[in-house]
Amino acid sequence: MQARRTARELALLGISQLPATSERLEPQELQDVLIAAVRTLTNEGQESLETAVSELQRSSDRLLGSQLRANDLDSARSMVHEAIELVQGAINRLSTAIELPELVQLANQQEVRDYALEILIQVNRHKSEIDQLLTDAMVDWQLNRLARIDRDILRIAVAELMYLELKEQVAINEAIELAKRYSDEDSYRFINGVLRRFVDKLKAPVSELTVDS
Repeated sequence: MQARRTARELALLGISQLPATSERLEPQELQDVLIAAVRTLTNEGQESLETAVSELQRSSDRLLGSQLRANDLDSARSMVHEAIELVQGAINRLSTAIELPELVQLANQQEVRDYALEILIQVNRHKSEIDQLLTDAMVDWQLNRLARIDRDILRIAVAELMYLELKEQVAINEAIELAKRYSDEDSYRFINGVLRRFVDKLKAPVSELTVDS
């Protein structure tokens, strides 16, 4: 479970680096995309640490300012409040930075890379079909209007359902987990709705759903 979850995260980072067109990539090119995704994770960890240090320093400055530069009680409270928010932000970034080394280590495991590569292959090979299936499952919305991260999460779920034979509920749940980690509450609820409509269409008569093999 953990290996495949990490593979999905790696694939999600990789999809963002695929060509915007329907260009088919060779296996080695997709391997290079995965390597770039791992480097992205490593850089993200470093950036999170640097930002956390900066936020802690700014928090310290705000606290010092509340003691030395505040003209009244309201100003002091405002500075302290800003300092607390900066500390909270730093804690969140540090938490992310702590998780990333483990994620990078897992991303370098062969099992993880193999499944991430399989996801990328299927998304790259069937992107047009996947996007059409998602468009058909959406109500009063267009796929190209979604945030890219949300489109890619949906593409991974459909690729796993259609071409990697993942169970429906597992695919939906894993897509929701990806959205919770990388997007926001509104997005994961929307993704859940789209995928459930998509699954309903899969169960409809064959004449209502056409997929190129």
